[in-house]
Amino acid sequence: MVVGIDKAASAADSVVSSAKKTPTAIPSDSVINLARGDPTMYQPYWRRMGDKCTVVIPGHDLMSYFSDPGNLCWFLMPELDDAIRRLHRVVGNAVVDDDRYVIVGTGSTQLFQAVLFALSSPQNPDTEPLSVVAAAPFYSSYPEETEFLRSGLYKWAGDAYSFDKDGAYVEVITSPNNPDGTIREAVANREGGKLIHDLAYYWPQYTPITSKADYDIMLFTFSKATGHAGSRIGWAIVKDKQMAAKMVKYIELSSIGVSKEAQLRAAKILEVIAVDCASSGPDKEENFFEHGHRLMSDRWEKLREVVKRNGVFSLPKYPRDFCNFKGKDTDSSPAFAWLKAKDGLNCDNLLREFKIITRGGPNFGVDSEYTRVSMLSLDEEFNLFLERLAEIKGATN
Repeated sequence: MVVGIDKAASAADSVVSSAKKTPTAIPSDSVINLARGDPTMYQPYWRRMGDKCTVVIPGHDLMSYFSDPGNLCWFLMPELDDAIRRLHRVVGNAVVDDDRYVIVGTGSTQLFQAVLFALSSPQNPDTEPLSVVAAAPFYSSYPEETEFLRSGLYKWAGDAYSFDKDGAYVEVITSPNNPDGTIREAVANREGGKLIHDLAYYWPQYTPITSKADYDIMLFTFSKATGHAGSRIGWAIVKDKQMAAKMVKYIELSSIGVSKEAQLRAAKILEVIAVDCASSGPDKEENFFEHGHRLMSDRWEKLREVVKRNGVFSLPKYPRDFCNFKGKDTDSSPAFAWLKAKDGLNCDNLLREFKIITRGGPNFGVDSEYTRVSMLSLDEEFNLFLERLAEIKGATN
């Protein structure tokens, strides 16, 4: 494969030129890893917030295993329960009535395992493991997470579009989808199906909030909602009490609950966001979600301009829709760019030639002409990514 490079043309490109004006804290020849979804883009915003989200914990505090012994999820701190429900009500992206159970986990990864355990047990030892499917392109970690424990209760069964097995199964619906940002519904639609709705990206900075999600099992994560991936906090909203109790049992056995320090930090930050979103005034600055959407929209505009100019790649188009949270029509600005290389080229390999690491299509159950690019990195990394992408002016086998 021969790749043509036109640095003079890329230097003249207005999008890339503006990116070059930003001071670069990383070497210009360094490898950029955009395969991860590390949401460091939000760091400057939280730095500007100063001490508003600071939590001080005395040495004698939070020593017990128990947070709320009277709650079904006994390790969930009441402060976090209240903050989660309040934020969802303010944003309007999920139903959190009092008859719904909130289950906290060490990120949504632990909750995914807890749900699979709850949906597949108890099970007759003679029956086959419960099939777990998702529509391709699906989140690349689903197969590995499902198979990692080699459980006899469940197994990965691949693409939901091609699933034709009789009997009970689980379909995971990620909406907006990771990696391609589309709004998803169940596609297998066979008798005996059980559904998990992963709504990690159903927040106003990524997509219009068109309705309150009201599914049996809904997963959310602190990392994608606010950018605080290091706290490892996720939560599930569950309708059925027995299902919620089984999930609590899984987390009890696997980690004896969830860190109280992380829960308190999450509760404080979610509360600050909710209060800010609920307040109004003529001199009020943009809230976190408005800020995030503005940044994401700006990045997508720049990326689309570079892709349009170099002629090597294509990107999905998303419908504009009315956002109930913002009260107006808005565009989708997904957390990942689902980049497709033209002429059947291996997109991941092509970008690696320019020191850009992404996650290729086969990880998501599709062809290698696709790759996933994180849109959530620091400005310096994202701007350097645009520069290098603009250098790829054409390719032939």
